[in-house]
Amino acid sequence: MRKIENLQLNEQGQLQHFLSIEGLNKSTLTEILDTAESFASISSQDVKKVPLLRGKTIVNLFFENSTRTRATFELAAARLSADILSMSIATSSTSKGESLLDTIHNIEAMQVDMFVVRHSLSGAAHFIAQHVAPHVSVINAGDGQHEHPTQAMLDMFTIRRAKQQFTGLRVAIVGDILHSRVARSQIQALNILGAEEVRVIAPKTLLPTDVESLGVTVYYDMQSGLKDVDVVIMLRLQKERMSSALLPSESEYFKCYGLSEDKLRLAHKDAIVMHPGPINRGVEISSKVADGPQSVILQQVNNGIAVRMAVLSMTMQHRKEHG
Repeated sequence: MRKIENLQLNEQGQLQHFLSIEGLNKSTLTEILDTAESFASISSQDVKKVPLLRGKTIVNLFFENSTRTRATFELAAARLSADILSMSIATSSTSKGESLLDTIHNIEAMQVDMFVVRHSLSGAAHFIAQHVAPHVSVINAGDGQHEHPTQAMLDMFTIRRAKQQFTGLRVAIVGDILHSRVARSQIQALNILGAEEVRVIAPKTLLPTDVESLGVTVYYDMQSGLKDVDVVIMLRLQKERMSSALLPSESEYFKCYGLSEDKLRLAHKDAIVMHPGPINRGVEISSKVADGPQSVILQQVNNGIAVRMAVLSMTMQHRKEHG
């Protein structure tokens, strides 16, 4: 995937676009985490702003809904003092037949500096990055069943804050691996950052056929899969998977693959519980676990702002080369 790597980094090795975890090395991912750490304290200050991106214009281009991702990108941009334009494209010109690139070039003509793109088609952000002007950055805010790199990095940031390092960590990702863009990005990031073992726990119907090639150990049941893990990441189950005969009922799914207090006891007693949200309580996870002492789900949401501030500011660095 050399092309993605070249697309993401400029000649100085700085992030120009953030499209994928794949093709990035440990030092770049660590720089994102370290930069996010420097922004984390801003949330608790009275004035939650730094002037790093003053005068820059960031366009949130959401071709599919995502309240939380969009909100954290808006807050991150605002805290960096950027100007923000948020567009839900379903309600605008592409629904009138205007092509994706026409839309991009028309907005680009307004002298914008960055697109944050959410799209239901895999590879949409990469496609846009190949066609924007050299000074414009593109951030992938989730594309199809492909990648969700900023979500994966906020998850890595949450793990690092709780566990200090990745060396020696056993991480279990539970649920719909097949349809999850987050899971793919998480697996890549964990392997690059040096986690000891990445496990996936799911029924066969919710696993990609080549899942082992991603660098994971596969488990089909929670009992063996959760044994001695340090981090448990529960994935959201799309309701339509139930009706498409991939799975039995919600109660049956919870019994086999939902995280209850009993199942959590199989993991290390200081294991943390994560979920990219929004949660289906009683389907993927019980309320007692979601709201319990081992849950870091709300910290993940808060950490999303610092991580997205880091990615926005780092991808703008390449602008210096273009004057």
